[in-house]
Amino acid sequence: MYTKSSVTAEMSSINELEDVDLHSSSAGTVEVEPEGLILIGKEDDIKKSQRVTAKINGREVLVFYHEEKFYAMDSRCYHEGGPLCLGEIEDINGQACIVCPWHKYKITLETGEGLYEGINPLEPSPTPQWQSKGVKQRIHKVTIDNGNVYVSPPDFSISFDSDYFAEKYKHGGELAIKKISNS
Repeated sequence: MYTKSSVTAEMSSINELEDVDLHSSSAGTVEVEPEGLILIGKEDDIKKSQRVTAKINGREVLVFYHEEKFYAMDSRCYHEGGPLCLGEIEDINGQACIVCPWHKYKITLETGEGLYEGINPLEPSPTPQWQSKGVKQRIHKVTIDNGNVYVSPPDFSISFDSDYFAEKYKHGGELAIKKISNS
């Protein structure tokens, strides 16, 4: 069972987001459930805020509550490391997508696919259509149990483009967001 001392929540004034730093000792190890799940927070709290940034072993993960469903992904955009916590959510062809605030890259919340609007120049009257660049952003499995929201630890045997920026901003990512928001 988690106690207040095992999960520390720090309120951030950046777009009313909550930053949760998970640690259980001065060594900085994450306290996990027996199944390996990592507690992010209370389901009702995340539903109210609609997005929460959590630090898991220094790695920033963004948890969304959008249209009655929870999603989680690396908090930095795969393209140039933009802070996805500041992005808007748009519907593109029936898929919920986060739009990176820096360069407007669109990423599906469900799969982490990068989307772009392209044309087929061989068509007589080419019309732009949404297409996939493939999975670019690491997503994290979310589990709801007994009013708590948990994220499964990532499988690092598979790499994604977003891993580069997740590592780059592992220590000090929130400082970069605060600098941007104060500009």
